[in-house]
Amino acid sequence: MAFSAKDIIPLSQARANLSELADEVSAGAEKIITKNGESYVAMISVDKLDRYYRMERARIHLELLADVDAGLADIKAGRVEDARTAMAGIRQRRAEARKKSEEQ
Repeated sequence: MAFSAKDIIPLSQARANLSELADEVSAGAEKIITKNGESYVAMISVDKLDRYYRMERARIHLELLADVDAGLADIKAGRVEDARTAMAGIRQRRAEARKKSEEQ
């Protein structure tokens, strides 16, 4: 969404006109509040915030599903390792890295 000059409000003006700004945001506008001439915070409606949170949760779920799909593909292709063997390898690499850093 593009912002116009009327959507960018200095913090001092936002304090003085908070009720009016809140009404505009509730009606669908989005406001950028500035502090010392720099972007500081944004005002958005509760509905939009809720939608953003739902979209973020959906994105996370899609990423988890992609990870599951990749894991199932690894299993199908035979790219598997026993958990004990994998953990032993991780411990060994950590010990080797620790020993190497101590030698330096």
